[in-house]
Amino acid sequence: MYDLSALDAKLAGSIYAGKLHFAPVTGSTNIDALAAARSGAPHGSVFFADEQTAGRGRGDHKWQSAAGQGLYVSVLLRPALPAVRLPLLPLAAGLAAAEAIHAASGLAVDLRWPNDLLLGERKAGGILTEAQTENKSDAGTVSYAVVGIGINVHQSRFASGLATPATSLDFETGRTVHRQELLAALLESLEREARGLLDPAQAKRIPQRVEAASTWVRGRSVEVHGPQACAGVTEGLDENGFLLVRTAEGPADSLVRVRTGGIRAA
Repeated sequence: MYDLSALDAKLAGSIYAGKLHFAPVTGSTNIDALAAARSGAPHGSVFFADEQTAGRGRGDHKWQSAAGQGLYVSVLLRPALPAVRLPLLPLAAGLAAAEAIHAASGLAVDLRWPNDLLLGERKAGGILTEAQTENKSDAGTVSYAVVGIGINVHQSRFASGLATPATSLDFETGRTVHRQELLAALLESLEREARGLLDPAQAKRIPQRVEAASTWVRGRSVEVHGPQACAGVTEGLDENGFLLVRTAEGPADSLVRVRTGGIRAA
């Protein structure tokens, strides 16, 4: 279990100080964080659990969240962020998670757009970002955002039939990776990334940084699943963090700007 007093001391001076909310068991940390956001919980509130009974990923996919096995955490942010920059937030969270995993385990993460954390060809984690803006236009601002991150840490057995085979940090390293160390590293890196999003110059570099940390966003044959289903070769990210895919459909090659959905190897 987590040592909450030690964790709070570790995070003294950060945006999370005094705002840690731990539950031995909960349905979903994202649901907890969203409810708290609507009730006025402050920027930097952290909701994490030892077990989730209704953990979920993007597209309402279930996330296996067995007791004591993984890191299940959601962070409430209230950034002074233009809504047009919101699509960069899950990418920034991916960079933060990759940095934290490397710090805690020494493993190098491959970021699969838009929200998967891979170790080799196996999935070790994912990100679910949910946000509320003050209005629907690009001129609006973000009222709040919840960044949910799930990472397999101690698991040694995985469900069969997954679209992407799963793995865990312990399985890949052959040793025990401490969840508390991973959580502290994650929160620290996420705070840096969230602060960087507020700076237009730093925000502009996020797509380039993701491309450098990913084997998926350029030169990879993929199938896109979701409302913009297609198949082709990835050609990087645009300035908003949307995936560019060159397809062979129609009379000539066309470039599709994928705003939502997921990708798998073709």
